[in-house]
Amino acid sequence: MSTTSPRIAIIGAGPSGLATGHELLAKGFSDFTIFEKAAKPGGTWHNETYPGLACDVWAHSYTFTYAPNPDWSSSYVDQPEIEAYLQKCATDFGLDSHITTGTEITHAHYQGEGIWALKSAAGEDFEFDVVINAMGNQHTALYPDAKGMDDFEGPSWHSTTWDHDVDLTGKHIAIVGSAASAVQIVPEVTKTAAKVTVLQRTPNWIMPRGRVPYSESKRKWFNRLPVLIRATQKIQRAMMGMVHQAATLGHKRMEQFEDRARGFINSAISDPELRDALTPNSRYACKRGLVSDDFYPALMQDHVELVAEGLADVRPSGITTASGREIDCDIIAYCTGYRILDFDRVDVRGEGGASLAKQLEEAPEAHQGISVPNFPNYFFVVGPNGLVLNVPYFITVEQNAATIVRLLKEKQAAGARAIAVKEEVNRAYNDWMLPRFPLFSWGHGSCNSYYRFDDGRAPFLFPGDFKMYKKLQDESGLSDYDVA
Repeated sequence: MSTTSPRIAIIGAGPSGLATGHELLAKGFSDFTIFEKAAKPGGTWHNETYPGLACDVWAHSYTFTYAPNPDWSSSYVDQPEIEAYLQKCATDFGLDSHITTGTEITHAHYQGEGIWALKSAAGEDFEFDVVINAMGNQHTALYPDAKGMDDFEGPSWHSTTWDHDVDLTGKHIAIVGSAASAVQIVPEVTKTAAKVTVLQRTPNWIMPRGRVPYSESKRKWFNRLPVLIRATQKIQRAMMGMVHQAATLGHKRMEQFEDRARGFINSAISDPELRDALTPNSRYACKRGLVSDDFYPALMQDHVELVAEGLADVRPSGITTASGREIDCDIIAYCTGYRILDFDRVDVRGEGGASLAKQLEEAPEAHQGISVPNFPNYFFVVGPNGLVLNVPYFITVEQNAATIVRLLKEKQAAGARAIAVKEEVNRAYNDWMLPRFPLFSWGHGSCNSYYRFDDGRAPFLFPGDFKMYKKLQDESGLSDYDVA
């Protein structure tokens, strides 16, 4: 058996793809290609440009641990800065020569003997020994289940593909949805649109963002004294730990967060009826906690109306709400989030022709967030339950990439052609997780969320903290895998 360096395909050049490329180079792997269907790397932060798009995590925590950015303009930053940061990282990490842009991988079929055949949308064929899925989990637009959407006579689009060519001046725009993208979009469109109608099925827990611009002097200090960035990150990560506590049922932090959020609503919204409509009746973090300084003030404007109903259907001249109210409008923007677990984006076939999309639709499970049975030499950088709530996204992604690359080193040292996680190991791990989901608001049966399945599984977050997650991965190795 060969111990030569494997040929590795990474699908996606967003943060997880860049983290994987960095880890591969650091551990001596150089024969790899990062396929990116867009014209530039950056993932979501290159592909999406809707008004107000910003990260809801503090800027200094939303970075690779090995690539701090002393030049962030504020405590929270917008899409252009993040895209520029990621593209700079691609260059600084030495990944530009490994990235193939404008190439969408559509098929990945296992050929046996540790070989994968890949095909692009343009019909190009490739052969690799290892495939690493780094496509992220916020990509495929989720539309509401409403009749007549194609009948609308005006412009309409999903927030992921915002049409900047349409002038909102003097127009009535209907925003369908009130969660993460809507709280950023609504304050921006109210600046130009004549009327804004926001449809809200359920209210969200929203905390004040408290965005603080960084002066040129402060940025100079961040450049001169990297210890200041580390201290800032340490404080921010401690606060993220509080978010994890606030999502834990029975923890006193949950009530503290809920009280603070209610206080924010009371101070920002003077209309009692609107205040009641915006106050959640779920527990904190049942759905994603949001941050915004300007969403509530935007709703208080005379030309803005919050309609606390879902969308029933769309008519040629407007929308109809769940109660039957007809609202005419000029433009519709669907701010309804993403499909989760959209593993059908690439036709992946494993041993015996097993379909990855079908397997994960029937059982949305992975071993430690990175691998599934029947798919040798195939890994996720962020698979089911492959994210941890109490640390920044980049830390979990770096951990997952490090574990994948360590397994590849062990595979190489063993002279193995292929490794696939054992079915019994995967089953034991997921059975261990199942009773842990109800410990958290986002995984409890009282939480009505599309992130949670009927069997109690919530296949998005890991049901524990990062220390536990890292320990489990660090203790794993080839003994968890069938080796050929």
